[in-house]
Amino acid sequence: MMTTLPIDRFAPITLPELLTEAELLTRFDRKYLLDPRQTQTLLQEFDPHTRVLEIDGRRCFRYESVYFDTPDLLSYRQAAHARRHRFKVRTRSYLDSGQAFLEVKVRGDREVTVKDRIGYDLCTRDQLTDSGRDYTEDTLHQLGMDRSVAEQLHPTLVTRYGRITLLPPEPGVRVTIDTDLSWSAIHSARTAHARVADGGDDSRSLALPDLVIVETKSGAHPSSIDRLLWRSGHRPLSISKYGTGLAALRGDLPSNKWARILRHHFHTEELSCAA
Repeated sequence: MMTTLPIDRFAPITLPELLTEAELLTRFDRKYLLDPRQTQTLLQEFDPHTRVLEIDGRRCFRYESVYFDTPDLLSYRQAAHARRHRFKVRTRSYLDSGQAFLEVKVRGDREVTVKDRIGYDLCTRDQLTDSGRDYTEDTLHQLGMDRSVAEQLHPTLVTRYGRITLLPPEPGVRVTIDTDLSWSAIHSARTAHARVADGGDDSRSLALPDLVIVETKSGAHPSSIDRLLWRSGHRPLSISKYGTGLAALRGDLPSNKWARILRHHFHTEELSCAA
């Protein structure tokens, strides 16, 4: 059962309207970790003119992402060591609508994130097809990375969660709230869903239903939602669903960057190893 949050008082916004008003493919992201009770309190403070994404009467949507990395986990290590220039490759699936995309995200100078994506076949979301690999190679090259990186990519992690997307009346600002978070790590090059489905001995999983990730997406300046979070005692944290999740599942990886988050928010006693 998905976490329920008090969003009924907000008017709906359609996906085309949302993309027109705040697509934000180049943006500053600030992430905060809350629990469900704190999130409920936060939402009570939102401007009543805030709108919430609604599609076919649904306001919370199931997401799944499959992350791809090199055998030596270059993408992970760039994030773990806070490299200024780093990349992330994933498929993102919207399970309620059956849509999927292949996304390439690159962070460069001044902490700006640039994301490119193309439509993808939902049935192949756990692998890089020939055309998907070509697209990844071209995109990484255009953004200054070696073409050979794309040749080495294979699935390493699957994340699942529910997402609510809010559009405050403040121009150029969007807020996402992710709940019911879970991770499954894949240690081999077999397809992600095959490893999870057959319970292979190199698959590990973690579920944190009491953790909520609130993310603000805006221009260079903090939004009113950021200031609201600060007044409530919350500060932006350096958390990555990929990096922090993989660090929680694999103790052999460098994780100093996320040590405090792992200690306070990722409960190792809930970690389960597939038999």
